[in-house]
Amino acid sequence: MSVLVYTENNNGSFKKSVYEVVSYAKALADSLNTSLTAISIGNVDQPALASLGNYGASRVLDVSNDQLKQFINQAYASVIAEAANYVGADLIVISNSFSGKGLAPRVAAKLQAGLADGAVELPQIDGDKITVKKTAFSGKAFALTELTSAKKVIALNPNAFELRETGGNAEIEPFHPTIPNNDFATAIQDIVRTTDKVTLPDAEIVVSAGRGLKGPENWGMIEELADALGAATACSKPVSDAGWRPHSEHVGQTGITVSPNLYIAIGISGAIQHLAGVSASKTIVVINKDPEAPFFKVADYGIVGDAFEVVPKLTAAIKAYKG
Repeated sequence: MSVLVYTENNNGSFKKSVYEVVSYAKALADSLNTSLTAISIGNVDQPALASLGNYGASRVLDVSNDQLKQFINQAYASVIAEAANYVGADLIVISNSFSGKGLAPRVAAKLQAGLADGAVELPQIDGDKITVKKTAFSGKAFALTELTSAKKVIALNPNAFELRETGGNAEIEPFHPTIPNNDFATAIQDIVRTTDKVTLPDAEIVVSAGRGLKGPENWGMIEELADALGAATACSKPVSDAGWRPHSEHVGQTGITVSPNLYIAIGISGAIQHLAGVSASKTIVVINKDPEAPFFKVADYGIVGDAFEVVPKLTAAIKAYKG
């Protein structure tokens, strides 16, 4: 049983979540006493591809194709499936990122493979059976999923596995798959990104606020705290519905699901729909003047106080510590 890992790039570079998924796939390969092959799709420079060797990939299949500069779900799935057959991989690992959530099921369908998405730790291996611990019920519980099919696909949650540097080197091999023309029937022409801010799906720290901020004119202190921490900003659904913040910052069951190392909730009561989108966070800090706010029941740390008094002092303390 060999292992293939898909390494998603952002404008030709890899983010921390890629090294996490490579580290995870390497640990899987070691437990199976086999090697790890990575596949990169899009135009990524050689030093970035070589960096995958430091996290355990012994070989990198480089798919440099102008047609694939932008993410195209069906085409990328075809490429990964062909690569799995090319290297004889029975186990394919993908990050459960925003794009990975749509990609993993397509890869599994093409390979007639079992799928476990939202994995949070290394699986238990018993012969041809793999048992994967994964999130369930919008992150409110865990489930054990048994994969018994000949081929298996695992999608790892971001921030669920630590980085493991091996100091190894990767052999880079050009790979030229055959992609069906109908995979390009729907194509993305352009993606406009907010390049000067940390994106929510990739953020290790998220500062989020709710109706307790009283209005959009008070969001400056949230952005200042986020800047001090190098964090992404987020909000609750009522805030985005009211137009105080863009819908792209809405975190929750019907918005973006995040799993940062640190989630700071300011002036958010903690409705179950919001908790479903943030419960995978490693550490949750809640700031709210209502001591009965439901969010305090799931918080690791809580501050009962007025956000307009607490947040500026917290920001000042962080700046003093860093400066």
